[in-house]
Amino acid sequence: MGTADQVQLIAYADRLGGDLRGLARFLRRGEVAESFGGVHVLPFYTPFDGADAGFDPVDHTAVDPRLGTWDDVRDLSRTHDVMVDLIVNHVSADSAAFRDVVAHGDASPWAPMFLTMSSVFPDGAREEELARIYRPRPGLPFTALRLGDALRYVWTTFTPQQIDIDLSSELGQDYLTSILDTVAAAGVRQVRLDAVGYAVKTPGSTCFMTPETFAFIADFAARARERGVDVLVEVHSYYRRQIEIAREVDLVYDFALPPLVLHALYTGDGAALLDWLRERPRNAVTVLDTHDGIGVIDVGPDQTVEPGEPERPGLLDPAQIDALVEGIHERTGGASAAATGAAASNLDLYQVNSTFYDALGRDDARYLAARALQLFTPGIPQVYYVGLLAGENDVELLQRTGVGRDINRHHYTAEEIDAALETPVVRRMLALCRFRNTFPAFDGDVDATLDGTVLSMERRGVEVPDAVAVLEVDLASGAGTLTWSSGARGEASADLAAFAPDDLGGPVGH
Repeated sequence: MGTADQVQLIAYADRLGGDLRGLARFLRRGEVAESFGGVHVLPFYTPFDGADAGFDPVDHTAVDPRLGTWDDVRDLSRTHDVMVDLIVNHVSADSAAFRDVVAHGDASPWAPMFLTMSSVFPDGAREEELARIYRPRPGLPFTALRLGDALRYVWTTFTPQQIDIDLSSELGQDYLTSILDTVAAAGVRQVRLDAVGYAVKTPGSTCFMTPETFAFIADFAARARERGVDVLVEVHSYYRRQIEIAREVDLVYDFALPPLVLHALYTGDGAALLDWLRERPRNAVTVLDTHDGIGVIDVGPDQTVEPGEPERPGLLDPAQIDALVEGIHERTGGASAAATGAAASNLDLYQVNSTFYDALGRDDARYLAARALQLFTPGIPQVYYVGLLAGENDVELLQRTGVGRDINRHHYTAEEIDAALETPVVRRMLALCRFRNTFPAFDGDVDATLDGTVLSMERRGVEVPDAVAVLEVDLASGAGTLTWSSGARGEASADLAAFAPDDLGGPVGH
C-alpha cells in the first residue's frame, strides 16, 4: 500500500509540536512514526492565529514566520504526504489588498477582487432572492463597511473579518493560481478546498453548491492536477449531494460517518450506519473528528428544499438527530451544550462542539470501536490530533475565548503529549493505525453485515487476495474483535481493548 492510502493526522502546527519542525518531530518519533503516512496541516499562513484560527489569511502565500518557512513544509513532505488548506472563499479584512479597497473604494485596483451585494445583484435584490441565500450561520451574509467614500454591503459568508472573493474576476483567479503554485512548489500533494460550497455566488440561487460551483471545482481541480496536486472538497451538506459531488472531484469528506457511528454506539442500532456503508462514495476521506464540530446536517434532511417541493429525508430522522445531540450533551456533562450554537460565538447551524472522546463518555472500549469502524471504512482515514491523544473537552480554553470550537482545539505541552502517548487507549489506537497502514487487506472494498447489535466489516486485499481482515463490533456493549489472516501466516485475532503492535507483519493481542 502506498502512503496515499495510509492514515493521515490532522493537526495545527502550533498546538501539537509548537511549530512546523515540532510537528515533523512528533510524526517521526518512534511510537508514532509508522502510524501515519500523511498529515493535514491546518492553516499556517500569516497570521495563523487570526480571527478564525488561520482560516482568515492576510497573506495566503506566506508561512507565518512564528511557525517556520516553506522549507519546513518541504522537509515534512520528504516523509509524509502533506495536505494543506486552500481558503478559496475569502481573505482577511486585514489583507493589504482589501485595506486598499477600504481606503480608495472602487478606485482601488483591487476592488474587482472582492464581492459586494451590488456586484452580485447589480440591479438590486428582491426579498425573495435574499431569503434563498443559504448560509451556515444566522442572518444574511453581508457586512456594512465604508469603502472609500461609499457605504457598501460587503459579502462576508462567515464573519466580518473574512471578505469573500469574486472568483469570476481575473484578480481572483490570479490570486488562487499564485497560492496553488506556491504550495505545489513546497511538495504539497493534496489540498483541501475550505468552504468551497459557498465560493460561487449566482443571483437567484441558494449560492451554495450550484452548477456554477461544480464548474469552478472541476476547473480548479484540473489546474491542480496539472501541478501534481489532488483536491479534497470540504462541504457540509445533504448526504445525497455529497454523493453527487464525489462523482465530480478527487476526494470528498465522509462527514456522515461521525454522527452515524455515535448514533450506533449510543443506541445499539446499526441500521442507518450499515445503509450508509453500502451507499457512500468510496473516494472519501473518513473522519470522526476535525478542527470543526461534529456535523449534524450531514445526516439530516435537505435544508435547501424549495417551498412546494417534497421533503428529502436524511439518514437519521429528526427524533434520532435530537436524541443524538442530547446524547452528546449528556455524555459531556453539558460542556458541549455550552460550546454549541447560540451558547458560544462562531455560530454554526449544523455542528456540535466536543471532542469525540468526550462524546463517547470517555469510554475507552467504545472509543476504540469507533476508531476501528472508521479505519475499516473505505477511503483515506484522517485522525484529528486531539482525538489521537484521546483528548477531553478544553472547557478552560472555551471560557477564555468564548469560541465554541476551541473546546476541541487544545494546546498540548510536551509533557501532556508524552503522558497521553503512554495511556492504553492511545497505544491501542496507534496500533490500529499501524495495522491499517501495513496489513494488505485494505485496498479492496468492504463487505458489511449486521446481526442484531453486532456489526461486521470485512476487508479483503486486491493485490494480496488472501489477506483478509474482519472487524466485529457489538454496538450495544462497545466490545470489538479484530481477526486477520494472510495465507501461510495463518489466522490471528485480538480484542480491540487489548490490541498492541508486534512487528510490521501485524499486531498481536496481549
